[in-house]
Amino acid sequence: MKLWMKILAAVFLLFAVAFASAYTFLSLQGKSLLISTLQKATGRNVSVGSIEIVLPLRLQVRKLQIEGLFKTETLRLTPGLLGLIVGKITVSDLTLIKPEFTYTKNDSPGALFQLPAPFVKDLVVSHLTIQDGKFTFIDRGVGPEGIVLNVEKINVTLSNSYIPPKTILSKFMLEGTIPWQEGSQTGTIFSDGWIDVFKRDMQATLRITDIDGIYLYPYYSNWVDIEKARIEKAKLNFTSTLHGVDNNLTAHCRLELTDIVRKPRSPEEPVERAERIADAVLDIFRAMNEGKVVLDFTVRTKMDRPEFGLGNIKSAVKDTITTARKAKGSESIAVLALPLKVLQGSIKSIGGVSRAMLDGSYAVGKELKTVIEESFKKN
Repeated sequence: MKLWMKILAAVFLLFAVAFASAYTFLSLQGKSLLISTLQKATGRNVSVGSIEIVLPLRLQVRKLQIEGLFKTETLRLTPGLLGLIVGKITVSDLTLIKPEFTYTKNDSPGALFQLPAPFVKDLVVSHLTIQDGKFTFIDRGVGPEGIVLNVEKINVTLSNSYIPPKTILSKFMLEGTIPWQEGSQTGTIFSDGWIDVFKRDMQATLRITDIDGIYLYPYYSNWVDIEKARIEKAKLNFTSTLHGVDNNLTAHCRLELTDIVRKPRSPEEPVERAERIADAVLDIFRAMNEGKVVLDFTVRTKMDRPEFGLGNIKSAVKDTITTARKAKGSESIAVLALPLKVLQGSIKSIGGVSRAMLDGSYAVGKELKTVIEESFKKN
């Protein structure tokens, strides 16, 4: 037998022995080792259906569940060699099929999103794929029963590129759907961009469409009364560009009201003060944005612990109204004291405020200004 054939046979035999040894070890100890490792890392109960090695070199875990946090039908993992270079635990390919993530927040609704820092700091995944995933956000800190937000049909692709000496550039894409209350139109979410986890830099875009404003009412019920304002339906779109440098994250955001439906009112019913206020505020925004109800605001937070709350939106609304009241010298007459019929659409821009006031009489008057300002003082 030629030498090269003997070498090839020896290599094949060595691989077969290694595979058989690994398979035997995983069959006997793999489940218990994985369970104990994850329980120690998360502090939660962990269960695993089965674990096996699939040729050429892939670890496959079925029915993995971390109580109250995560579960997946199938997890496929291929070890990588990048760790030898960067000193990290690396995975060449990681695929999650039908995973379900759960995050429960028990604090005050002041910070709507406040994500914990990752507990795995030395893990690098070269390629990540999520197929048909689901994310559930449970907020116990708002309303008597809390609120549950679901993102379904999540698909994610992430690829990492190693750039010497110490940079891993991650390009990602995420898409999903958001089912609101029954009978309501389903929302969508899309995000793409890149992130450098070592330098903590990033650039990305985020778009959420068809947000159900009524479903999210518990978050702003302390400063808006949708029953008295007779608001039956409200749809919004949200877009944001995110820029992160050295762990400092700046998000330039736009929230746009795309549709609003009011409950019908019989002719003999009086117009509630809350309804007049809602009309006034909406028309102020339309006057400032060429007929659109648009709110632009900026959020500054940290990449390793991002936070976003309704306080950002509340402050932006107040700042917009204040800006409208101070617009352009002689036109800085209090916009919040405009006649009701003017606020209902007879002005087309802030530049028409002064002329509109000359033609109208005060129906809402200074009371409207006072009530709106007081509404922003509520928690």
